Amino acid sequence: MLHKTRGIVLKLTDYGETSVIVQIFTEKFGLQSYIINGAKKPRAKIGRNMLQPLHLLDLVVYYKNTGSVQRIKELKNLPLLTHIPYDVVKSSIALFLNEVLYKAIKQQTADEQLFGYVFNSIELLDNLKVGLANFHLIFLLGLTRYLGFYPGFATAADTDYFDMHNGVFTRYKPESSLYLSPPHTHNFKTLLNRGFDDLGNIKLSNDERRYLITRLLEYFALHVEGFGYIRSHEVLEEVLA
Repeated sequence: MLHKTRGIVLKLTDYGETSVIVQIFTEKFGLQSYIINGAKKPRAKIGRNMLQPLHLLDLVVYYKNTGSVQRIKELKNLPLLTHIPYDVVKSSIALFLNEVLYKAIKQQTADEQLFGYVFNSIELLDNLKVGLANFHLIFLLGLTRYLGFYPGFATAADTDYFDMHNGVFTRYKPESSLYLSPPHTHNFKTLLNRGFDDLGNIKLSNDERRYLITRLLEYFALHVEGFGYIRSHEVLEEVLA
């Protein structure tokens, strides 16, 4: 049966001499794998260049509720990314986000709110003109809301620590080593109070940004099974520096 859905490319793998298997986070069916025959041929109807990381798609797909590899009838890059593929900073951010999303999104069922957040964020990144250095921090914090471990925000001014294991702010140093302490806690709270509209107003040093992204990735690893180590953030931080 044929279905229309939007999609976001997460991973492309060669299959045989001319074909590929692409993992796409779809709006209608969650994470799905599709085989595309002949994608590596010069005049392919659906070519590899259309399936780069985080490319946004408009799809007509066949769907069988068997968990097996699916097939695509029609595919368009819509909306077409006009800056991410050609801007070194934006492409580095996109590769980092892609690695995080590939390790964090596992469900093969629809999650329209999560899909909408990721899809709209990629569109925003493509057109963004200010605050690029902070985009990935705000994106990851927003992502935790949809994955179920958004930090429990404390209104009290005297909560000096953030307990990463329990995801809450506290007045007292946690027993485990997985926590944020001053002044990092203050900067973390500041980020939680900001959104994409405030990116240009967030003032962080490169060292502080690097520290916070490292701890955020540790926070993800605590709460996402099998998340593991993210390699691309080291390249990203070099680019942003």
